[in-house]
Amino acid sequence: MSKIGFIGLGIMGRPMAGHLLDAGHELYTNDRGRELDQGLAEKGMQVVASPKAVAEQCEVVITMVPDTPDVESVLFGGDGVVEGLQPGTLVIDMSSIAPVPTQEFAKRIAEAGGEYVDAPVSGGEGGAINAALTIMVGATEEGFVRAQPILDVMGKTITHIGPQGAGQTCKVANQIIVALTIEAVSEGLLFASRAGADVAKVRESLLGGLASSKILEVHGERMINRTFDPGFRIRLHQKDLNLALESARAFNLSLPGTANAQQLFQACAANGGADWDHAGIVRALENLADHEIGK
Repeated sequence: MSKIGFIGLGIMGRPMAGHLLDAGHELYTNDRGRELDQGLAEKGMQVVASPKAVAEQCEVVITMVPDTPDVESVLFGGDGVVEGLQPGTLVIDMSSIAPVPTQEFAKRIAEAGGEYVDAPVSGGEGGAINAALTIMVGATEEGFVRAQPILDVMGKTITHIGPQGAGQTCKVANQIIVALTIEAVSEGLLFASRAGADVAKVRESLLGGLASSKILEVHGERMINRTFDPGFRIRLHQKDLNLALESARAFNLSLPGTANAQQLFQACAANGGADWDHAGIVRALENLADHEIGK
């Protein structure tokens, strides 16, 4: 069993850390004073003063924070992980951040004597709770071999995509596909509802055909039942699509569907929906149509 630092105990991070504790690992964090952490404390998670102190205690450090600057701050800011890094420490970033800075972070961790792995996840809160996440890994061969037993505790599908940064590239691609599919499900169900069909039965029928998808199954149900508690917050999906669009500009690449989905997310945020589940994109389309699914 390993001594593992876990920094970032949010909607996703908390159940992920819980699985590691259940597997017998000894966990440390610097997250303090949050009601969300009480169950982890009861399982034995120990709290220390800073990311530096986490690294001083652990042979593996996992980060699961919102954005690129947050990862940089945790790793390289004042009292950051790098200041307490032990020789050979495995640093696994499971956040969803930009691929190019990820490569720079990997270089800086290697120079400090550690091994860096980027391992962003897909599967949402349900996947985290059920230890069924899809994990996209960017790492050296050695880094992947070291990380895989730990990732296996939290995920169901773990794929070594390529060198550091490749995991984040895969995650950006995932977020493009997810956003456009949520939009497509929203438009299809909105059309059916406005035409007067029983939208729940339309969804049931579509799940048996070529239009079937996990998003139609899960997020289509959210749209019909009006359950928009996250899940995965719109503001975080906005961040991921920003990464896609910024990279696309650098590649001289046009992603019109991604840009349109980002605008619909922005419309949700402008109407107080930044913290809705990303299935809430349907509400922007409903506002345009002056029609709500199911009514």
